[in-house]
Amino acid sequence: MLNPEKVRIGIAPIAWTEDDMPEMGADNSFKQTISEIALSGYVGTEIGCQFPHNPAILNKEFARRGISAITGWISTYINEQPMWWNERAFVDHMNFLKSIGATLINTSDQSYSIQHQWDTPLANKKVLNDDEFEVLAKGLNHLGKIAEDNGMHIVYHHHMTTTVQKTGEIDHLMALTDPKYVNLIYDTGHLTFSGEDPIEILKKHHDRIKHVHLKNVRKPAMEKCYAEGKSFLRSIPEGVFTVPGDPEGCVDFPTVFKLLDEYQYEGWLVVEAEQDPDVYNPLDYAKMARAYVKEQIGF
Repeated sequence: MLNPEKVRIGIAPIAWTEDDMPEMGADNSFKQTISEIALSGYVGTEIGCQFPHNPAILNKEFARRGISAITGWISTYINEQPMWWNERAFVDHMNFLKSIGATLINTSDQSYSIQHQWDTPLANKKVLNDDEFEVLAKGLNHLGKIAEDNGMHIVYHHHMTTTVQKTGEIDHLMALTDPKYVNLIYDTGHLTFSGEDPIEILKKHHDRIKHVHLKNVRKPAMEKCYAEGKSFLRSIPEGVFTVPGDPEGCVDFPTVFKLLDEYQYEGWLVVEAEQDPDVYNPLDYAKMARAYVKEQIGF
């Protein structure tokens, strides 16, 4: 079984307030969210859009509830903006995360991304050419070295509608980046939604996976989104994502956990599912997922 001394279970607050559409769940406050996270049995949280960016407040409120800061997302624009611009934003974000006790930097390049475009179909994502991939990898290696020099680590988030989404794109990025400086977030939901095989990616890149997002997918909703040419943002209200343990989901989590155990994974397992909180109560789904993970791995 996975080692409970080396694996911790956390959750992303995106189920309470949707980062890309903060009007979805805007009435769920920071304190309510982290209280329900702790109440559900999680020991860590990622940083959400409704969280204050004052380290003193975060550290005090997390400590009251016995939870840790895990990481927080940063969008880089390495193929669109000069390196000095990316470096400045990255260092500010890195220092913020370090001040709240996190060591991982959830990094996703949003150059040419259609993630935030309301009416652009999923299929219209940009595909980088070889030269553009070289620029991306070189930039990530540069930022990753800055992180490592400061005791921090980049975990790259492959993501729907970005330039690193499909299996071949993940393979290419891992081949071009230095494992000393850049590693991978393994997100079961984004791989499934993209039409990829999460098991294949886990087997292929397990030595680069330093962070895990446990996200489930409702297959009928996914198929509807593709059939109707929906955007990523329009897919969320359709209920495309859900949590592990939801019987409506299609991700093969037993095999995922089995392989993580075989590969002796160490780090965070983070439940994540952006859903409309008025339809899918975040406390109920957080409890559902926590019970399922405990059933699967024993803690």
